[in-house]
Amino acid sequence: MTLQQLRYVVTVAEMGTITEAANRLYISQPSLTNAIHELEKEMNLVIFNRTNKGITLSKEGDDFLGYARQVLEQAAILEDKYKGKDGGKKQFCVSTQHYSFAVNAFVDLIQKYGQKEYDFSLRETQTYEIIEDVARMRSEIGILFLNDFNEKVLTKLLKAQELEFHLLFVARPHVFISRNHPLAQQTVITNEELEEYPYLSFEQGEHNSFYFSEEIFSASERKKNIRVRDHATLFNLLIGLNGYTVCSGVIDENLNGKDIIAVPLADESEMRIGYITHKKGRRSSIGVAYLECLKKYLE
Repeated sequence: MTLQQLRYVVTVAEMGTITEAANRLYISQPSLTNAIHELEKEMNLVIFNRTNKGITLSKEGDDFLGYARQVLEQAAILEDKYKGKDGGKKQFCVSTQHYSFAVNAFVDLIQKYGQKEYDFSLRETQTYEIIEDVARMRSEIGILFLNDFNEKVLTKLLKAQELEFHLLFVARPHVFISRNHPLAQQTVITNEELEEYPYLSFEQGEHNSFYFSEEIFSASERKKNIRVRDHATLFNLLIGLNGYTVCSGVIDENLNGKDIIAVPLADESEMRIGYITHKKGRRSSIGVAYLECLKKYLE
């Protein structure tokens, strides 16, 4: 088994086809196929199921992929330590709920990094996928929140996946509304005052449990509900429909525009916003740099 073979497996899993993976790796299809066959034979397992419609990860292969990513991550840490910035193209991925500060920190990271070659990913995605990304080593860091409602369920899931939660800051919940909203002039807004307006939230796919919601009181019955998957769509609907959503209160005019404001929400539990990491993983130099950018921005 070689690091190159592990990179091949990870790339095929990411691309979804041998053809696209071979193009990305700049090798021939037969060479890539043979390398994976040799690895499967050596490790005595089937990593990919082959069908007429293409390839898919087997259950064994999915487990193997998690370990492969760990090995490659540790190899990258060694290169960072002993080769420095010239140790080759750096890779980094962070998965996050829809927070502007996570995006700003990512921008700062790239500006600070300054290397000619890198392959970075920022995944604004669903809560369950954030946990799965970090558990499977697809992402080094995941950003989400805990509160009195979801903490017991999410902490149990994190423990089962060998993940750790690290607190970044505690936020008072805020209502995000249009600057022209009828409630925009208030210093505090109550749940009762919001009843007649559309409630906007991020759709959580097949794991659409209230415990995985990004919004702190999704369990409450609302008369008007709209679920979206895109950040820009949510803000457009906030403005166009006098809708509202609930978040940390950290808002950035450069990303969210000047038409959206944050007003404190009355009588709701605090949001403990933080990041998750894998217990078996070690932070890469890029991961450490991203966390520094994140904390600096939040200050």
